[in-house]
Amino acid sequence: MAAGMGSYELRFDSGRICLDLVATGAYPAERLDGRDRLRAWLTGVGLVPAGTVLTAVDAGWLARFRELRGDVGELVRAEIEGKPAEEALARVNALAGGPPPPLCAVRAASGELVRTLGADPDCGALLAAVARDAVELLTDPVARARLRQCEGDGCSLVYLDTSRGRRRRWCSSEVCGNRERVARHRRRSVAAQP
Repeated sequence: MAAGMGSYELRFDSGRICLDLVATGAYPAERLDGRDRLRAWLTGVGLVPAGTVLTAVDAGWLARFRELRGDVGELVRAEIEGKPAEEALARVNALAGGPPPPLCAVRAASGELVRTLGADPDCGALLAAVARDAVELLTDPVARARLRQCEGDGCSLVYLDTSRGRRRRWCSSEVCGNRERVARHRRRSVAAQP
């Protein structure tokens, strides 16, 4: 699933909130390029319910989410490569200890229960939710074993491989997988020419 806002879409297909944050800085360009993009990401990833007014989002929020993105990305890639990333781990752990956003259920006009926030969202609480997701991912041996780096040419996305047989090669079959199939077809076409 993707949400378009400008030339590069936000992506929500990595399998985890923390990995979706990492994807915002991936090739080919910065996707958290402003406050509106951060608001769209927070809603799209489900950290805040649709329709939540996020007036407090400012340049400081943007900087803090980008910092967390860098730390989570470093930590996840280090885990894939079997290397330590202790400074990034310490920063993620420090954020993960913060209080979560206050959620509550309310009745919609239709009578069904819907999720809402009990108070205006706080940057620290939302960062804590993402950092906790990273801690949960990296401390779950089954999930951690499913971490993959996309094999697409020039793609740096990381995702959870939940495919049957654990043979998924690309972050997205529609994006990188399609690019690879087109490139392979072109190589075969060129090779077949006299």
